[in-house]
Amino acid sequence: MPVLLDQLRRAVGADHVLTEGDLTAYEQDWRQRARGKALAVVRPASTDQVAAVVRACAAAGASIVPQGGNTGLAVGSVPDASGRQVLLSLRRLDQVRAVDPANLTITVEAGCILQNVQAAAESAGFLFPLSLAAEGSCTLGGNLAANAGGTQVLRYGNARELCLGLEVVTAQGEVWDGLSGLRKDNTGYDLRDLFIGSEGTLGVITAATMKLYPQPAARLTAWAAVPSMQAAVDLLGLAHRHLGAGLTGFEVMNQFALSLVARHYPQQRVPLWQDTPWCVLLENSDHESEAHARALFERLLEAALASGCVTDAVVAESLSQAQALWHIRESIPLAQAEEGLNIKHDISLPVSRIPAFVAETDALLAANVPGVRLVDFGHLGDGNLHYNVQAPEGQDAAAFLRTQEDRINTLVFDAVARHGGSISAEHGIGSLKAAKLPHYKSPVALQMMRAIKHALDPKDIMNPGRVLAAPRGHE
Repeated sequence: MPVLLDQLRRAVGADHVLTEGDLTAYEQDWRQRARGKALAVVRPASTDQVAAVVRACAAAGASIVPQGGNTGLAVGSVPDASGRQVLLSLRRLDQVRAVDPANLTITVEAGCILQNVQAAAESAGFLFPLSLAAEGSCTLGGNLAANAGGTQVLRYGNARELCLGLEVVTAQGEVWDGLSGLRKDNTGYDLRDLFIGSEGTLGVITAATMKLYPQPAARLTAWAAVPSMQAAVDLLGLAHRHLGAGLTGFEVMNQFALSLVARHYPQQRVPLWQDTPWCVLLENSDHESEAHARALFERLLEAALASGCVTDAVVAESLSQAQALWHIRESIPLAQAEEGLNIKHDISLPVSRIPAFVAETDALLAANVPGVRLVDFGHLGDGNLHYNVQAPEGQDAAAFLRTQEDRINTLVFDAVARHGGSISAEHGIGSLKAAKLPHYKSPVALQMMRAIKHALDPKDIMNPGRVLAAPRGHE
């Protein structure tokens, strides 16, 4: 497609159309589960350039794979192996366009690193609460495309709840300016929510207006040992009653997950894990004072110890101690990667059903896959578990994935369905789960989703094969 490549070079500059050299950072996903081949990696620096690229690709019939930080876990942002797809990297769209203190909003471009959005908000005296382990490399556009969650969804909601407006380049190369900072706008269909969570299959998010919040006067973090998952759920109920809206984080981690951190990162001192099957990490954000926050925390932990849902606990005495505790939690995925290839499940369930799901599915996997190791952790406060599966000790992990992944996925997803849950909470569907989605999504819902896709992207050039698998009879 030499004509298309020439058009792309005119649109963004020859230096930003990459066709040669090592393109691994763009063509291989973060988990190294897939490696594709792009026709070209195109790096626009403005919304107008993105629109020009999309128009050129639409005219040539070339499909587009939008990409932010390439930190996704569902293989949704790398090209296929055809060598005919254009990889559209948004990393150069990285500006903070505006902060509106009175409206409590920040408007940023899609390629802005999440950590930089947090820093810009903090420098203006505000909090941008979206926080996740990859925040040093993931981009806001990718967070919105996957409707990212993270550790503070319990209080502030996921990316969708934090977003007030979008700027989007459509599949026809037109620009929709929906960067409203309005909290009320009842003038028809909510186009913003269509694009959030669509994983680049409907259009390209180029900028967003996001909510800001006042900085809390104090943040306290506690680490508690709990005897069971039911005890963790009971502790969550106590935390809601004692802390109210101040409860901004509630993470659960099983013993094996923490053992991997202790094994692969011995410099991190993991508290309490050896003598309990589960640990919980809690955060209390208080808008009054640290003394008030600590008094509430102490009353909560006293009640929890008295009821038996907590067997031991520590409260961070400094910001550095709190950061160290959160670093342990955020190191679990990295430690699991160090242990070897694994099967990830990003699931959501009603919180009340989680203890029964874990007990049932743990036993089911143990019976069907002797020696299987379960790395179970996640955002219990909002019902999102990362229910991950590691190969038995000493078994070849790559062979384990080849022979067992589909079977294990079916066992886990069927159990999720029995308990009224979802097979994807915050990582998206991508290509990894696209073939599975029809088994767990209502046919009516899928029909409406396909209708929306066809209406907005009739040529199917926007990230094809992601979220919605190709219909039978089509490649």
